[in-house]
Amino acid sequence: MKPEAPFVPSPAPHWHAVPADKAQQLLEVDAACGLGDAQARARLAQYGANTLAPPRRRGPWLRLALQFHNPLIYVLLAAGAVTFALEDYVDAGVIVAVVLINAAIGFVQEGKAEKALEAVRAMLASHATVVRGGERHEIDATELVPGDVVLLESGAKVPADLRLIRVKNLRVSEAALTGESLPVDKHTDPVADTAAIGDRRCMAYSGTVVGFGQARGVVVATGQRTEIGRIGTLVGEVQTLATPLTRRLDQFARQITGFILAVGALTFAYGHLVRDMPLLEIFLAVVGLAVAAIPEGLPAIVTIVLAIGTRVMAQNRAIIRRLPAVETLGSVTVICSDKTGTLTKNEMTAVRIMLPACTLAVSGAGYVPEGGFQCEGAAVEGGRDAALQALAQAALLCNDARLKHDAAGGWQLVGDPTEGALLTLALKAGLDPAEQSAAMPRVDEIPFESEHRFMATLHHDHAGHAFVLLKGAPERVLGLCVAAGDGQPFDAPAWLARMEDAAGAGQRVLALARCALPPGTTALSMSDITPRFTLLGLVGLIDPPREAAVDAVAQCQRAGLRVKMITGDHAVTAAAIGRQLGLTADAPLTGEAIEALDAAALRTAVQHTDVFARASPEHKLRLVAALQAEGELVAMTGDGVNDAPALKAADIGVAMGNKGTDAAREAADLVLTDDNFATIARAVREGRVVFDNIKKSLLFILPTNGGEAGVILLAVFAGLALPVTAGQILWVNMITAVTLALALAFEPGEAGVMRHPPRQPSEPLITRVLAGRIAYVSLLMVLVTFGVFEWVLMRGGSLETARTAAVNMLVIGELVYLFNVRHFTASAFSRDILTGNPVAVWMSALLIGFQLVFTYAPPLQQVFQTTALDAATWGVILALGAAKFLAVEAEKAVLRRFNIRSM
Repeated sequence: MKPEAPFVPSPAPHWHAVPADKAQQLLEVDAACGLGDAQARARLAQYGANTLAPPRRRGPWLRLALQFHNPLIYVLLAAGAVTFALEDYVDAGVIVAVVLINAAIGFVQEGKAEKALEAVRAMLASHATVVRGGERHEIDATELVPGDVVLLESGAKVPADLRLIRVKNLRVSEAALTGESLPVDKHTDPVADTAAIGDRRCMAYSGTVVGFGQARGVVVATGQRTEIGRIGTLVGEVQTLATPLTRRLDQFARQITGFILAVGALTFAYGHLVRDMPLLEIFLAVVGLAVAAIPEGLPAIVTIVLAIGTRVMAQNRAIIRRLPAVETLGSVTVICSDKTGTLTKNEMTAVRIMLPACTLAVSGAGYVPEGGFQCEGAAVEGGRDAALQALAQAALLCNDARLKHDAAGGWQLVGDPTEGALLTLALKAGLDPAEQSAAMPRVDEIPFESEHRFMATLHHDHAGHAFVLLKGAPERVLGLCVAAGDGQPFDAPAWLARMEDAAGAGQRVLALARCALPPGTTALSMSDITPRFTLLGLVGLIDPPREAAVDAVAQCQRAGLRVKMITGDHAVTAAAIGRQLGLTADAPLTGEAIEALDAAALRTAVQHTDVFARASPEHKLRLVAALQAEGELVAMTGDGVNDAPALKAADIGVAMGNKGTDAAREAADLVLTDDNFATIARAVREGRVVFDNIKKSLLFILPTNGGEAGVILLAVFAGLALPVTAGQILWVNMITAVTLALALAFEPGEAGVMRHPPRQPSEPLITRVLAGRIAYVSLLMVLVTFGVFEWVLMRGGSLETARTAAVNMLVIGELVYLFNVRHFTASAFSRDILTGNPVAVWMSALLIGFQLVFTYAPPLQQVFQTTALDAATWGVILALGAAKFLAVEAEKAVLRRFNIRSM
């Protein structure tokens, strides 16, 4: 038997622009018979399975090793090696433990991330109904090949990219792929070559869902070549960005490493060459200097602050998938949000009712039947307005949707979203579905078809009266009406004007009408649908903004954040929603316009545009990149497969956890369990609090290290005995890090944290003001420590006693400084200094206990060469601690005079 020749399709780059019969010719298939078994096997061997390529993963050992690839970790490991070489095994163990804990947390977090491609793969259907050899078969969707003829029906997931060749009332839900809020009507006619993916009505794409109707289509792309596959490839190509925190900490670690090495080398050279100190003595002094200057507790404290922020966000319905993302939220300058399902509920809602006598505004959103009616601001009681009751009755009875309610899931729609909105409207008007259906049962119907663009139902009441209810496109229904519901002459131009006004506001408009038929009529045909109907009114529907989202956008704008909406919906709809949200929506930028702009022009456009419509995944990527090129830190929200690449490319990706797709969730850093944009505003606030607390930790730890290093430098350059040993320095660093620095992780937010603009992305971790505070406090630490040390020696105390006093002075200096640093510049003389953070009070008491053990317990006296102190020495230490506290408060008062509120 002659082997099947390889199939080589003719070039057809845009299947949506190719006529249906031409597509069959190019794919060498007859739509009636489908492919033969031999053809299918040959094409499967040629094109491969209809699956997405698994992502390449870094092995666990490599991921573990990379946790140590950080300049600050190198410094910590070097400190551990030096202390180990000095046979200070306890302190070396503490440092190594800090490094290992930090690496373990990072390893676990990274192991939970980077699953975006696997989630995209799960979007593919598992089975497909095909025609092969003239017979209908159900096959595994992985076996589909280009040229296969696939049959679709209501509820089916599209298994591959199809060029539709036959449709019957087909509507496909493409929200996950395009962001389109409504199911899309499909046809078989080719569209323009340049049509956006949401406008390709003759195509059905893999991963979308058939909402209604039937179709037959020929496979034009499988696996990696489908639109979902292409998006998966985009996700894989996007590089995960370093967060602002990791970038700043890396920069800081490199700077402090270079500084410590330079100062250490200078000190060694001075001590040995100028002061002629013995090599071992000056080497030990330099080791002490290095140990003093290295903030070995910083990684652990930063991790703890982030973990606490993660817990707080989880309690507020925001799940963090990567720890540094907590802080990133506090740095964000622009939030790019998807519309459908994020700013809106992805639930169609009737928002306008155009009755013959007046136009009513409808409140409430989604399928929850809560809300009311207003006419020019005055409330209208739905149960008493006859015209409203007549329209609501038609909306309820000429309807195939159902609403279900349960305590756990709330109100859930079964059926078409537009019909669900009409059903909710009827419930708001006080109608009971079961009661109405029993009183006026449906006898016959003409289902909706795209050819006639309406649905008609025949009903009768128990008195024998028969009537038809009509629902459909206004242009079609108005042509069948001869009267209005108020009995006045029918004015078609006036109704068309009202319809266009609603459409201009981004609303989808439906018309409802009614006419009587002879008593006893039991069947309904197209011949009964003639111009004799009475128009009950028009209904304007839209997927409106969440009420909480409007407030959240305003809150973000007050906090200096810019909000931009990027959607796959039409420009008119997007602009209408944008205006309701308070965005600049007069000139939305479409995907077609984005393609026409080069990189420089797009960077300019994104600065002045808030609403972007008909955007594809590539457009979203370009928009995020353009904003980042302008120096913005970008948060991207979304729920669909089409959002996944941009979610990963943004500085922080925010996915919807309730109605969002797995692909979006796995590409994101933050998942909102309530799908509510308002939760982002709360998360941004917590992110700012987290970053402030990290800065406070730096502001607390670094002056301590600076003071310790300064004491050693002063001793070396002045030719004096070292006031503290390397082991004593490590004790101070370890004990204050696990008590006082940890307390700052629980610090509540500063007043007005959401009333100031976001930090500039280029702002360094150590600002000038913060560096000034560090230098000032370091100098105070040196002065009081040396003062106590020299005072004890002058009284005739031993070197061990003087060092014990110096260590306790360092600790008391840090203790009082904790209460200075809990507010950047606000005064510490307030009631909340003791009540605002109870952890700080408890940790202070714990620290005092540790220091008493350090000073008086014989085992620790032996380890650290300490001695007991008398009351006079404690009095001097406490007095100098109080003076240092007041000196820092004086500096804060000066900063307040210059209106400096943060650092």
